[in-house]
Amino acid sequence: MFSSTEFATQAKRRALPVLAFSTFLFSASLFADTNFTLDRKPVGKGAYELAVTGEPSALYVATSQSRKLDKGGVVYRLDPATLEITQAIHNNLKPFGMAVNHATGTLFLGNTTNSAVTAVDVKTGDVKKTLVLDERKRTKEVRPFAPRELVVNETTNTLYVGGLGESSVLWVVDGDNLTLRTTIEGLGKMATGLAIDAKASRIYMTNGDNEFITIDTATNKVISRSKLEEGEHFYLNLSLDTANHRAFITDSKSPQLLVVDTQNGKVLKKIELPVSLAVLYNAQRNEVYVTHRQSGKVSVIDAKSYKVLNTIDTPTHPNSLALSDDGQTLFVSVKQPGSRDKEPTSPDDVVRISFK
Repeated sequence: MFSSTEFATQAKRRALPVLAFSTFLFSASLFADTNFTLDRKPVGKGAYELAVTGEPSALYVATSQSRKLDKGGVVYRLDPATLEITQAIHNNLKPFGMAVNHATGTLFLGNTTNSAVTAVDVKTGDVKKTLVLDERKRTKEVRPFAPRELVVNETTNTLYVGGLGESSVLWVVDGDNLTLRTTIEGLGKMATGLAIDAKASRIYMTNGDNEFITIDTATNKVISRSKLEEGEHFYLNLSLDTANHRAFITDSKSPQLLVVDTQNGKVLKKIELPVSLAVLYNAQRNEVYVTHRQSGKVSVIDAKSYKVLNTIDTPTHPNSLALSDDGQTLFVSVKQPGSRDKEPTSPDDVVRISFK
């Protein structure tokens, strides 16, 4: 998951900054009076998105490693119960985004700085294939589209990849052989948010033009686009409550979380929160989780009353989110301060929040 600052850097420089690490661990005993426990361990430099698989049970973490010293990146397989690293899957291209098709046992990686996507076998860790989605060479006049979020329709084994640009695209990829089926164009400036409701044949996106876009996956056509709000906003990411036709949308420029009706694009609720990055809806607990990168916190929100139930400290920069199959454990990638010129010397962390 990338911040709005990283998107701007990405669009201009075609490289994402690698942020720093945290060396300390939190003990569950520190939270004895709460309804959760928290564990934290270092994993690898440049930790970005996470994915959970059930067979085999594993937590995957995409890391871009050092921008200056490492040509490629590493995907770490972790034991979800202990956060111990059980395998390091090296990739010649740097992985940032991530999605998994549980039915086929395939992990898809978004190689943002190379405009590519890579398929990995989750059982063996072998790279199946890499597909370059935008083959244009970067020049002063040409900026290849940058892959960001990835989502999968497991029934049709179709991978959808958002491509960021001044007029963004959505790539529709055959998950069987990793070939490009079609490209949906004209999706607005920096279309970052991406979510799928496979049963309803719908893709939802947000962009830097403050739009909420609905795409019919049966026809690969845009069927609606709504302006959410005027003003200074960057609607960054979204997560779906498909049963109740709701989208939860983070805003990296305004202190709020939007709740939007996916049937008409209307705003149902504005929840006051610090500016936000990642968001994840948990149907089992009817809760919403939001990372606040700058304030170093994760919010837990009741999805019925829209009240904030907990604010969990996860300094310094909580980034991406993933959820266990039973909905009782939340995983967070956490980054530390860093810059393009001064890279961290130690790895970023993964936090496990276990709800009671």
